[in-house]
Amino acid sequence: MKELSRVQMIERSLMKKFRKEIWTKFILALKRYNLVEDGDRIAVCVSGGKDSFLLAKLMQMLQKFSETKFELIFLCMDPGYSPENCQKIEQNAQLLEIPLQIFETNIFDSVVNVQKNPCYLCARMRRGYLYSEAQKRGCNKIALAHHFSDVIETTLMGMLYGAQIQAMPPKLVSKNFDGMTLIRPLFCVHLKDIIAWTKYNDLQFINCACRFTESCSSGGKESESARLQTRLLIEQLSKQIPEVEEHIFKSIHNVQLDTLLGVKYEGEDFDFNQLFQERNKKKKK
Repeated sequence: MKELSRVQMIERSLMKKFRKEIWTKFILALKRYNLVEDGDRIAVCVSGGKDSFLLAKLMQMLQKFSETKFELIFLCMDPGYSPENCQKIEQNAQLLEIPLQIFETNIFDSVVNVQKNPCYLCARMRRGYLYSEAQKRGCNKIALAHHFSDVIETTLMGMLYGAQIQAMPPKLVSKNFDGMTLIRPLFCVHLKDIIAWTKYNDLQFINCACRFTESCSSGGKESESARLQTRLLIEQLSKQIPEVEEHIFKSIHNVQLDTLLGVKYEGEDFDFNQLFQERNKKKKK
């Protein structure tokens, strides 16, 4: 029997060792939320971390096996990475046989002196560049690597820090780029399983690509961010309620609108009194 190459072993691990944890949940998200359709041209966005490289490999494998006919390109934006980070990204792309299309921006330089919410501004700028570059290349969708853990953390953060009940949708139509849709194919894949896959295959990825937190890139301690605090809270709750992550996830699929005191729909606010009156009008009819 012919010996498998490194990349073939990595692909095999997704179909065998991690089939239940990663491949099956990846397919579940695609089908449940109708993320990939015939005729799509999808830009898979690779930042250089484990999540985005896993997404790239899964999408590449999906294209080989799926009856749905779609095209892929693999976009990597360099917002001002260090030479070491750039080299690591290129090495991993070569190892995983991902044909990256790398383009440069000056985002890090643009936000270096921003005092208020630089991370938020950086994220918005990065998203805009990705949409723009994907659109230039004839794509109608961009795929980002947000996973199950991101979804539940974002949901809880919205309540604890943002005073709102807001989820991270698996699919989102762009308001600023006509004909473009964002999809999140890792929506049902857990972070712990991505980490396990990475360790099993002895893969080393960039942990944090931001120039201003270089210690993250070398495996340093993560900053005391709101997301980290939320993650630690969920971990603590999981000790008492093992199903807490699944409960949070299921809750955004099971919202009881008639119990809420206010909602925003398509940019319009409805307070409790409006909702109460509307409900009673329907009852009288």
